[in-house]
Amino acid sequence: MTGKPVRIGVQIAPQQADYAAIRDAVLRVEDAGVDVVFNWDHFFPLRGDPEGRHFECWTMLSAWAEQTSRVELGPLVSCNSFRNPDLVADMARTVDHISDGRLILGLGAGWFERDYLEYGYEFGTPGARLASLRANMPRILDRLDRLNPLPVRPVPILNAGGGERKTLRIAAEHADIWHSASDPEALARKTALLRGYCAEIGRDFDEIEVAVNTFGADPAESGAVLVDLGARLFIVAVDGPDYDLTSLSRWLAWRDAWAGR
Repeated sequence: MTGKPVRIGVQIAPQQADYAAIRDAVLRVEDAGVDVVFNWDHFFPLRGDPEGRHFECWTMLSAWAEQTSRVELGPLVSCNSFRNPDLVADMARTVDHISDGRLILGLGAGWFERDYLEYGYEFGTPGARLASLRANMPRILDRLDRLNPLPVRPVPILNAGGGERKTLRIAAEHADIWHSASDPEALARKTALLRGYCAEIGRDFDEIEVAVNTFGADPAESGAVLVDLGARLFIVAVDGPDYDLTSLSRWLAWRDAWAGR
């Protein structure tokens, strides 16, 4: 893990804004120097007015793939419940080609009940949703290997979540990036568990990039702490309608200073 560079991502929430504002935010963050741009896979706002404006994940990623030229991009995360797994692989491969090999395929089990109820999906239980994700991961990877044409590059898989008995096992089996929304104490515990699951299956834990949310923290206070815990990809969330990049600018400056030590 020590050899991995520190990177900065941004999650542009596709909510409470016109698409023109979202497009402009993508332009601004790429120009600012971010490494990865994420959206999310929901059908309704998660913050602010619950009936506010909101846009769909994958069609938006296709537009971002055309609009951008340097940043990696992807969903944080695509909900396993919403689409056939073979279709997800084909969608991912297509966006990977549109972007010339810059897609990160974020995958999660789903959690926001309103998405399921209003769009007609079975919500079920957390255990059932995680079991479905685990069953679908090999199908997605197998389809990616059989498409014509193949992806531009082996598509990096991001698994999100901190469930200690099931989610971390899925990450150990499949993730190139593991994303956690944990505080430092929980991150230390979960990272140790992930390391242990990797050891059980004979996988090198250092193959996995650990990603964390910044939650508005000051990088001068928390950046080094999180790096010491293994984090290498720091994700700043920005919301519509204004997409204020003040916190992102601080993290980018910290990344550059860290790289220049």
